[in-house]
Amino acid sequence: MTDEDIVGTVVELEVGPVAHGGHCVARHEGQVVFVRHALPGELVHARITEQTAKYLRADAVQVLTPSPQRIEAPCPYAGPGLCGGCDFQHANIVEQRRLKATVVSDTLRRIGGIERTVVMESPGDDGLGWRTRMRYAVVDGRPGMYAHRSHDLIPIEQCLIAHPDAPDVLGQRWPGESSVQAVVSSEGKTALLTGDEPGGRVVEVVRDRRFRVEAGGFWQVHPAAPETLVDAVLSGLEPAAGETALDLYSGVGLFAAFLAEAGCAVLAIEGDKDAVRNARRNLHDLPGVTLETGDVDRVLNAAAGQGLEHVDLVVLDPPRTGAGKDVVRRIAALAPRRVAYVACDPAALARDLKTFGKLGYGIASLRAFDLFGMTHHIECVAILEPVEGEVVVSGGLG
Repeated sequence: MTDEDIVGTVVELEVGPVAHGGHCVARHEGQVVFVRHALPGELVHARITEQTAKYLRADAVQVLTPSPQRIEAPCPYAGPGLCGGCDFQHANIVEQRRLKATVVSDTLRRIGGIERTVVMESPGDDGLGWRTRMRYAVVDGRPGMYAHRSHDLIPIEQCLIAHPDAPDVLGQRWPGESSVQAVVSSEGKTALLTGDEPGGRVVEVVRDRRFRVEAGGFWQVHPAAPETLVDAVLSGLEPAAGETALDLYSGVGLFAAFLAEAGCAVLAIEGDKDAVRNARRNLHDLPGVTLETGDVDRVLNAAAGQGLEHVDLVVLDPPRTGAGKDVVRRIAALAPRRVAYVACDPAALARDLKTFGKLGYGIASLRAFDLFGMTHHIECVAILEPVEGEVVVSGGLG
């Protein structure tokens, strides 16, 4: 078949395992097919939506043999050709979490060469009504969501994963806008932002500590996420008074605050100036915290040049692309007794853990959290420790 006549074709597929990205893997005439709206073990009719030299993409449009874990999607906008916001509404929540755990395990093995059984921990919800920051697309004044891998607008009347207290966007028109973001804070304050404007500030509360955040800035979108991740980091690191710590990609100071409360002297590094500005306000009562603005790799390099040779603890929460080899080498060169790696992308996590492994750091524990119900997104916290006699520090800094 040519490129022109295979896209749009409906083929029969036996669906194989789940893969990272919200789809499962099948094969058609020997070619890999990433198929959405299907579950492992199903027999489906699928419409080819995209063709490349290496693989096909497809949507399951008819299920011939359903999985026992399949349910009717609670959202009427979830399905082939519809809203691209959710990936697993057709699976019950227990199966969703099993699939996500499988993705983490498989990705660690495939990319990192790490064998690890993963259990997905639940935040105690049913996967709906959790998202406290929602960005809606707007076309010709009408709000909605984009279709998967498309800029085709799907008008919707309600988003079931949006937090019920978020301000209304869908019940009105937005002439002249390209997007609208709805925000609700843990204190119940709401904000509506259009385009890419940062908006005002909201206050988020974690463990009775208040954090000022730009309404349009970064903050975890599940209400339970900040405390869940803080608990995982602190229980994994076990900080002690008098220890030194790095908080890399520190945002508005979430982890730095609680490391400092535990008695650590903390160097927090963040590239976003607005986030650092808020962090100074959030951490003003904690004199043990030093804040630095800039690229993490460059700031660590400068700190090494000024005599930083060792820290006891490191927590890093890098962007979806991961920390990368240079930053990992700089961390290992400081010979921390423990590292907490907070990751939102299992592939980036696996790459960086592989680098840590080559530098003598092994996984003491790894926890995965389902903080993005109905979607393929995952949050992990890996605790790393030096493997006795294997830490490599040469070339780490400078």
